[in-house]
Amino acid sequence: MMVTPACCQLLPLTRRFHRAESGNVAVIFAIALVPLIGFVGAAIDYSRATAARARMQTILDAATLMIAKDDAAGAMSNAAVTTGLLNYFNAQFTNPDVTGITVAGTYSNNASTGSQITATSSGTIQTSFLRVIGFPTLQLSVASTTTWGTTKLRVALALDNTGSMADSSKLSALKTATNNLIDQLSAAANTNGDVYVSIVPFANVVNFGTGYRNSGYIDWSNWSTSGSIEEGWTCSSKYSSRNQTMVCGSSSNNTSNWNGCVIDRTQSYDVQITAPTSTTTYYPADQSSYCPTPIAPLSYNWSSLKSTVSAMTPLGGTNQPIGLVWAWQTLQQSAPFNAPAEDSNYTYTKAIVLLSDGLNTMDRWYGNGSTQSPQVDARQQILCDNIKAAGVTIYTIQVNTGGDPTSTILQYCASGSNNFFMLTDASQVITTFNSIGTSLTKLRVSR
Repeated sequence: MMVTPACCQLLPLTRRFHRAESGNVAVIFAIALVPLIGFVGAAIDYSRATAARARMQTILDAATLMIAKDDAAGAMSNAAVTTGLLNYFNAQFTNPDVTGITVAGTYSNNASTGSQITATSSGTIQTSFLRVIGFPTLQLSVASTTTWGTTKLRVALALDNTGSMADSSKLSALKTATNNLIDQLSAAANTNGDVYVSIVPFANVVNFGTGYRNSGYIDWSNWSTSGSIEEGWTCSSKYSSRNQTMVCGSSSNNTSNWNGCVIDRTQSYDVQITAPTSTTTYYPADQSSYCPTPIAPLSYNWSSLKSTVSAMTPLGGTNQPIGLVWAWQTLQQSAPFNAPAEDSNYTYTKAIVLLSDGLNTMDRWYGNGSTQSPQVDARQQILCDNIKAAGVTIYTIQVNTGGDPTSTILQYCASGSNNFFMLTDASQVITTFNSIGTSLTKLRVSR
């Protein structure tokens, strides 16, 4: 029997091993599986960490604001600040994935720069997948700074009170939303005067208030107790349907019967806040049948402001510019409202919130009250340019429950795309006002 040498027996086996691929695939897959799981799982772990960090940031911001409100005497200690922050944070942050949470804060008070709380928080989140590639935990950290005593807030609300606001519970939602916003803004004030709010209900006219009858700022030349220029009447014309003759500027018109309403000022004063110093700059009286609730000037009398909100009723056509210009007027330290003087030691943030449920349909010169008027939009565009150039932030809201096209003029007037809100349901007014209130109060928070 012939015996085959061992080397000859091993050679075929070596060749077969070299050609085999099934084992290689398994080995390669096994080697690649660990980093593959790590990369796929990283997205999940980072998503958890990002959500946790965002929640930590929100709560820390709220905590610093809450602690700041307790600084009535302006003499907090760092220990008191840290204790207060920690108590508030622990009560609000309930994510069990985050452990080892620390919260610390420092307080400073300077006559020229005001008061400030700087807070930090950190924690550790346990990973589920990243631990496979050597990262069992992720560190989270956030910081928040709240300053007060140097920044004050003044907000004017121009609110649509037109007839269509009676539909789809829009006015009811607006009242709830406005009262909630008043509560939000009042909570941002540490002392009286930190925050002021004014309310300007508008339709095709605004109600200046009968208390200004003898102010010397009223133009009576086109006013009559028997009719309204805004409603299409002309002076010295008789309307048989009402058996009245509208005689303007007559001594027979008793101004004590004026309902307080005014129409747009003479162009181009209609888009300005020029002080009323002559007939051409006065406010034209108009005995409109659609006279809304009187304007409430800047105030921190929160209950009085809410009374104005409660009294709002839906009447008339849409003239956004007249509501907007009067909202701007309430922010001025000049006639007719003479807003409280500003202290040079403080910074003042001013904002206007304009809400309307329809497109512009009429003003003193243009429109029929039922269809969109491009001329009124053109006046509003000039007005918005003037307001923004004066450093006032504008928020605009379109409550579109009737299928109108998106208002290009409301988009244009907003101070940035994030300041325009397009709503399709009345209930969204409440959440939108809450969002704006958060934005306004956060102007006093810097990160």
